[in-house]
Amino acid sequence: MEAAEKEEISVEDEAVDKTIFKDCGKIAFYRRQKQQLTKNTTYQALLGSVDTEQDSARFQIISEATKIPLVAEVYGIEKDIFRLKINEETPLKPRYEVPDVINSKLGTVRLVCSGDTGSLILTDRKGDLKCHISANPFKIDLVSKNEAVISINSLGQLYFEHLQVPHKQRATKGNGQNTPAATSQENQEDLGLWEEKFGKFVDVKANGPSSVGLDFSLHGFEHLYGIPQHAESHQLKNTRDGDAYRLYNLDVYGYQVHDKIGIYGSVPYLLAHKQGRTIGIFWLNASETLVEINTEPAVEYTLTQMGPAAAKQKVRCRTDVHWMSESGIIDVFLLTGPTPADVFKQYSYITGTQAMPPLFSLGYHQCRWNYEDEQDVKAVDAGFDEHDIPYDVMWLDIEHTEDKKYFTWDKKRFANPKRMQELLRSKKRKLVVISDPHIKVDPDYTIYAQAKEQGFFVKNPEGGDFEGVCWPGLSSYLDFTNPKVREWYSSLFAFPVYQGSTDILFLWNDMNEPSVFRGPELTMHKSAVHYGNWEHRELHNIYGFYQQMATAEGLIQRSKGKERPFVLSRSFFAGSQKYGAVWTGDNTAEWSYLKISIPMLLTLSVSGISFCGADVGGFIGNPEAELLVRWYQAGAYQPFFRGHATMNTKRREPWLFGEEYTQLIREAIRQRYTLLPYLYSLFYHAHMSSQPVMRPLWVEFPDDLETFAVEDEYMLGSALLVHPVTDPQTAMIDVFLPGSDEVWYDSKTFAYWKGGCTVKIPVTLATIPVFQRGGSVLPVKTIVGKSTGWMADSPYGLRVALSTQGSAVGELYLDDGHSFQYLHQDQFLHRKFLFCSSVLTNRCADEKGHYPSKCIVEQIMVLGLKKKPSSVTTHLSDGRAQPAAFTYCAETSALRLEKLSLRVGEDWEVHVG
Repeated sequence: MEAAEKEEISVEDEAVDKTIFKDCGKIAFYRRQKQQLTKNTTYQALLGSVDTEQDSARFQIISEATKIPLVAEVYGIEKDIFRLKINEETPLKPRYEVPDVINSKLGTVRLVCSGDTGSLILTDRKGDLKCHISANPFKIDLVSKNEAVISINSLGQLYFEHLQVPHKQRATKGNGQNTPAATSQENQEDLGLWEEKFGKFVDVKANGPSSVGLDFSLHGFEHLYGIPQHAESHQLKNTRDGDAYRLYNLDVYGYQVHDKIGIYGSVPYLLAHKQGRTIGIFWLNASETLVEINTEPAVEYTLTQMGPAAAKQKVRCRTDVHWMSESGIIDVFLLTGPTPADVFKQYSYITGTQAMPPLFSLGYHQCRWNYEDEQDVKAVDAGFDEHDIPYDVMWLDIEHTEDKKYFTWDKKRFANPKRMQELLRSKKRKLVVISDPHIKVDPDYTIYAQAKEQGFFVKNPEGGDFEGVCWPGLSSYLDFTNPKVREWYSSLFAFPVYQGSTDILFLWNDMNEPSVFRGPELTMHKSAVHYGNWEHRELHNIYGFYQQMATAEGLIQRSKGKERPFVLSRSFFAGSQKYGAVWTGDNTAEWSYLKISIPMLLTLSVSGISFCGADVGGFIGNPEAELLVRWYQAGAYQPFFRGHATMNTKRREPWLFGEEYTQLIREAIRQRYTLLPYLYSLFYHAHMSSQPVMRPLWVEFPDDLETFAVEDEYMLGSALLVHPVTDPQTAMIDVFLPGSDEVWYDSKTFAYWKGGCTVKIPVTLATIPVFQRGGSVLPVKTIVGKSTGWMADSPYGLRVALSTQGSAVGELYLDDGHSFQYLHQDQFLHRKFLFCSSVLTNRCADEKGHYPSKCIVEQIMVLGLKKKPSSVTTHLSDGRAQPAAFTYCAETSALRLEKLSLRVGEDWEVHVG
């Protein structure tokens, strides 16, 4: 390891051969669980021992094989949620339970308990939901309105490895526990009970085998989604043996498309959807986790002994989901819906909603590894202005630091970082810099010295600091699971401490899986030791979550609690939405990665993380001009919008491909800025009521079967349907317009289409299909500035798209765009626009909010107006009415009003006569 201090670390240390990552067959706990299932071990619930509280029931379950009791607890949680916990009744020592993720104020509900020793029924207060617990074999059925929705352990896959006394202590202590350990030495090695070999690495397990598993049967469901992050389709696929979805945060540079390997983040949360019902399963476990999925299709069979009237019987389809985790306990939340919106609310009630982002972070971000120096930053910034392309944020990667020491600046290249930030501030722009969790081993580096002195690094099993290789060479890793480490790390962002930083500097946490070059699977050894003496294996997937938490808290503290933070993190877990944004990591400049980015972002979005994006253009390699344009056009309609490229790639600022392409990219980015009022309003809804910003079609059209597997187009909010172009030289594209009673308007041509069919749409390199849904009102900006900061007072336009009934509704949310005053002092405006009976009204949607805005609505367009009006008049709240000039196009049925001066924060009406 010492050699790493002198050695040059390069991208080759990260861009390793994919064979260094495990497939399922190489994972010992997977092999053990699969082997055990062939033995058909059954568990029995001892319902005679049931202990009922107001909100829970507690009882023992016991395996015929081990005879060692487990304890199961079932809780009723507010908002139609059930929670099941299974743990050892008397473990040798406590087993890891994931802290800091779930809402500490979860309300419980009273459960009515009835039954006998053979079965137990727990009913919620409304009586709609029941838990049927069967004793022998142990099984739980979640029943809604007399129909089984979820069955637990109906396949008998409950698996629980009891903690054991290590071998060397057995002779002295004596331990008669019956476990898979009672096997030959050779078999022990194969099963990886106390040691697990992979390549040159040996994982020594101080606690022996400790894995858990459980099956869930979802009745009537065949469409499942969630469990990010994988470069896979939005709808989860059936898994074969050895091909489970893996949840294990790993640094996989240039990951393969259509692969179930775990990449940078893990959210162990899955949704199932069918006509009439959506449900969710949240498996709260931060250790390595595998998920198997198997759908049994619906079958119709003939009953021979019955008369012809009842000859056929239909068996519903069913999907079985098998969760397996390396360690911890079984702690699972069942979200019963019944609608997609209900499930989103239930999940965010448990884990929190998306943080409200500062407005600048919804603009365009310009990044590469690396902008060379202050002069380079100045030149790129000027390039955007010269080419009339808006952007909000300049990004600096690891080369901005001195020798990859975070919180420092390279003295030659960035000699005056404050001057550089003042230049950006003068343009109303921001700066983001990187801060990774590895800290260079260097006693002269203040941050290393302080952390070492206070014992703030992750330890190795012998008690010394864990050391691994990353960008700086030999590094130690901050133990963010320790609240004191997080508190200290947060304090490093204070302006006097972080020399050269200003209040326009924001943060990017990278490599926080954590990435450890030359480590097992390029990450930390599972035997490393964290705060509380927990092994890394227990909490691996939550490490990056804690760094983002500490960074966001540091930015809030830096502003004395006044300003919203912005933190992008590569690694994440359930609940990461509370702290900022995530992205899809080190993608490649190929068409297949543009295509897969859509289902990847949809999966993140339905899993609670609305603020997500993919590197525009692809991080690795050099995109051809056409691909780059198509990626900008897609990214402009996705929540997080950043161009990024690795070192050794050709420069690709938007103006470097010739005037034709500059114009196309400029238009895509300007389109994004036009849409910001709508996008910001969507983020407010994600923050307040958990509705995703980017939505798969099935969320908006939950009863339309044709939408359930669509992943090449999506809804942005409820008003816009976007179908990015993801193939080269495309001249015509098939677009599915859902909803047989819907109408859709082409947002460029205003052409009108009926829903419930697939239409062929011609495209040029300048266009991608974007449709506004009939019945919606879209707030936009009519003038685009150099950045969001220049657009605060610029006028609004409203695009009113009429439904088949001739009505439309929409909203606008507005605040100062950067502080917490919207929350603490109700400083916001929330307006509702309604077009009904030929009158457009602007009314207050939330009387609580007050925010002085100078902005006016200067332009209104009404699409789908069948005949030319005879007059249009505006009516203000003081009673004044005046005629408005208008133009009407009979060909597109579009009415256009311009040069209006209607204050956005006041009530008014527009009458179309």
